[in-house]
Amino acid sequence: MRIPDFLSEDCLLPGLNVSDKARALRVLSARAADALSLDAAAVHQVLNAQEEIGGTSVGGGAAIPHARIAGLPRIYALFATLDHPIEFDAFDGEPVDLIFLLLSPLPSGQGYLTALAAVARLLGNPLIADRLRLERDRSRLYRLLVDREPWTMSARRA
Repeated sequence: MRIPDFLSEDCLLPGLNVSDKARALRVLSARAADALSLDAAAVHQVLNAQEEIGGTSVGGGAAIPHARIAGLPRIYALFATLDHPIEFDAFDGEPVDLIFLLLSPLPSGQGYLTALAAVARLLGNPLIADRLRLERDRSRLYRLLVDREPWTMSARRA
């Protein structure tokens, strides 16, 4: 499973302005709920429950809040770059300014884990993360997220 399999260009929020983790999760929950015709409070509740089980920061200023929701037809994602980094209870103590929300059907199967791994690899690459932070144009941001060839080539040269 590749990122373009579950992320579309209209699901990008470059330069999102939120003051804290709670607000970020509320905004992302509402946006996802609207796109999926779900109840925003229910989406927010499952995301918060996952955060209580274990923080979703992956380090390096990035987080992947994720949850499984019964009735979803497919994996759904939103990606936001934040105007200002926020505290996100990160294991490395770093504030977060890249958030990749991932919602998966329940039961989820292998696709959920594969999607999580793909996003973690993407955000765990400092070269990609730095480029994502700088980009405010939605089309270029989407290309950075889904066009794997430039990153593959860079990794081979290193």
